[in-house]
Amino acid sequence: MAAHAVTFELHHTDPGCAARRATLHTPHGAVDLPTFMPVGTVGTVKGVDVDRLRGTGAQMVLGNTYHLALRPGEETVAQLGGLHGMSGWTGPMLTDSGGFQVFSLAKQVKITEEGARFHSHIDGAALHLTPERSVEIQQHLGADVAMVLDHVVALPNEHDAIVDAMQRSLRWAERCQRHASKPDQSLFAIVQGGLDAGLRVECAERLAAMDFAGYAIGGLSVGETAEEMDRTLDAVCPALPRERPRYLMGVGTPRDLVEAISRGVDMFDCVMPTRNGRNALAFTDHGPLRLRNARHKHDTGPLEEDCPCPACGHSRGYLRHLFNAGEMLGPILLSIHNLTYYQRLMAAARAAIEEDRFVAFKAEKLAGWSAGRMTNPP
Repeated sequence: MAAHAVTFELHHTDPGCAARRATLHTPHGAVDLPTFMPVGTVGTVKGVDVDRLRGTGAQMVLGNTYHLALRPGEETVAQLGGLHGMSGWTGPMLTDSGGFQVFSLAKQVKITEEGARFHSHIDGAALHLTPERSVEIQQHLGADVAMVLDHVVALPNEHDAIVDAMQRSLRWAERCQRHASKPDQSLFAIVQGGLDAGLRVECAERLAAMDFAGYAIGGLSVGETAEEMDRTLDAVCPALPRERPRYLMGVGTPRDLVEAISRGVDMFDCVMPTRNGRNALAFTDHGPLRLRNARHKHDTGPLEEDCPCPACGHSRGYLRHLFNAGEMLGPILLSIHNLTYYQRLMAAARAAIEEDRFVAFKAEKLAGWSAGRMTNPP
């Protein structure tokens, strides 16, 4: 087996399910697993500076290869000290490969065996992203973890299209692995295969044989139901190496997180906490609060009684006023609250795994969120 700059230490598995308590060791520090990575798309988590980001409890942050390669360009990032030096975030970082953004944002995309040809969503410029080019960009960005370039397809889709994308993702992963040369950066592979359990297991097993530092589950949260995602994780996680981290990309809701943790997933990222925060939705243990609702106009209580975030030092009525008045402080405070909520959820999940009570913890959280949806409907 090859030596990796990023390593995984498994401490404990809950006897009631597959939930795992572990540590990810990186050149920029250790990360307690399971963990949630805030998304810093263009080198910043929107509206949240690095000191306040650390204050939420975040330990590892994600950056986006596609966006940063377009603006300001990976060479500029490198000259500014890499993503760490440019942003001021001193902890561990991960960069995605750009594959999902080509699938979701780019215009006039053409996928060939060589790579993806597409036009920038910013200025229409013609661009070409190959596995080798994705690795080169990520090496300039300098994150601790880089992702292989994969071929993402929408779900549902034709079986032949899913097979083709999965097989191409395997070939691209091998090309990424051959091209990677940064000694202090580790490469994670990405399992594809749609909702076909057989294809997912085949992809997982073939990638495991290549000995990557970690394994991501990609191609989900692209149109399938939550139950379909759960079934896919039931098939994939047991096929991945026990001694390597498992990362579910682009997911998701608090419900998705606890369900995936119970199936053996260690790492997550999603724009949901900040995107919803910017749109006046706050996550709580009693379901989401929509602060634009008139019911909060005279509410003197905080978003959550026991939350230490700066938003919870203010009343719901005040926070609602900020949004109605168009004040930028509203989206900033709610983004910080939601990021804090996700980190508190992860910390509580880790404690529950250590104490062999994750099954009960998950049931308690799901019941609280469900009851909240009934009393606070959309």
